[in-house]
Amino acid sequence: MILAHWHGDELAVLHLVKVFKLATMTSTSKDGHLIDFVIRKMGGATSRGSSTRGAVGALKGLVRLVRSGRIASMAVDGPRGPIYQVKPGVFELSRLTNAIIVPVGVDVSFPFIFKKSWNKAVLPLPFSHISMTFDQPLSPLEKGALTKDPKLAEKLREMLFLARKKASKLIAGNDHQ
Repeated sequence: MILAHWHGDELAVLHLVKVFKLATMTSTSKDGHLIDFVIRKMGGATSRGSSTRGAVGALKGLVRLVRSGRIASMAVDGPRGPIYQVKPGVFELSRLTNAIIVPVGVDVSFPFIFKKSWNKAVLPLPFSHISMTFDQPLSPLEKGALTKDPKLAEKLREMLFLARKKASKLIAGNDHQ
């Protein structure tokens, strides 16, 4: 299974590492090293690489982790954007592992938004409610499927926005509790 989410939601999704023992790709940068350390301390697993160095190796490592039984977490518009544009990596991972893609919608009641970052990263502030919805999964891609299909990317994009809308409704419902 692959949990698909937006790159800016990674800090809110981080607590799922403990629940699901997630596996993900992290960059080889200093920030990536910190995230790698945190994920491993929480019981998760990582495969390291970047969009310019080691991307293929990182994907192969994530394939091994998923095949070994881990659930993958993938920021589908990462690692560098543009924001909310689904990249083909999630579909390639699905094709190689025969894993379903589950869109994850995230909203936070009291977020700090890093407005200058390309992904508008969301940091849940203390005492925030974090709402997540898991939408209907996309079937695994077949072996010969085109992973760079713009229609497929647009479908997942729409599903992610719908899942986020559902998560926002849950947050709005908790405002008066």
